[in-house]
Amino acid sequence: MAGIGRNMAISAVLLGLFAMVGTTLLALTHERTAPRIAANQRATVLRNLHVLVPPDEHDNDLFSDVIHVTDERHLGSENPLPVYRARRNDKPVAAIVASIAPDGYNGRIYLLVAIRYDGSLAGVRVTRHLETPGLGDAVDERKSDWIKGFTGRSLQNPNSKGWKVKRDGGEFDQFTGATITPRAVVKAVHNTLLYFQRHRDELFAKPATTTAADTTQTENR
Repeated sequence: MAGIGRNMAISAVLLGLFAMVGTTLLALTHERTAPRIAANQRATVLRNLHVLVPPDEHDNDLFSDVIHVTDERHLGSENPLPVYRARRNDKPVAAIVASIAPDGYNGRIYLLVAIRYDGSLAGVRVTRHLETPGLGDAVDERKSDWIKGFTGRSLQNPNSKGWKVKRDGGEFDQFTGATITPRAVVKAVHNTLLYFQRHRDELFAKPATTTAADTTQTENR
């Protein structure tokens, strides 16, 4: 019996040592890779932002010039979402607003909506969705050019009645066999424009907050 007890004690000590070594190795690996991961996240975020507002249109660091706002009614989330601000010679150029269409066919559709200071759209991109392949996934610019149809639009182009899919009497195309997805995106973009119209000067006046890379990064695949 004493031998069994001794063996169990030795096994417990060995397991403890293995656990300590494993934990230490994980911590060291995280410490060494964290800067690289952060740099990759930054590069991914900037790549998405620069698709909408190219570097030659602004002279500030979009990744750093960011604030976080909350407006569930217009932006589709009760949690803070980032707004990246583009400036040139310290003057506002555009805001890239992260917003969410909460009523997609298969759940939330995550968007980046770039709005120029004059209220016109510089572009829209879907950064994450679960829509049906071959149908609703046409909102993804890798699947079709549909999302590019928002460029140049504004609250006046079209008017409020036109900010719907054609099936609902608006100006935007729906997809064959899939109306819910484009309807949700059109509504979300329109709501984001309304939010920008009401808060434009406030958005550009607020001091930058600490960038939460994962706020946008987690929206990307």
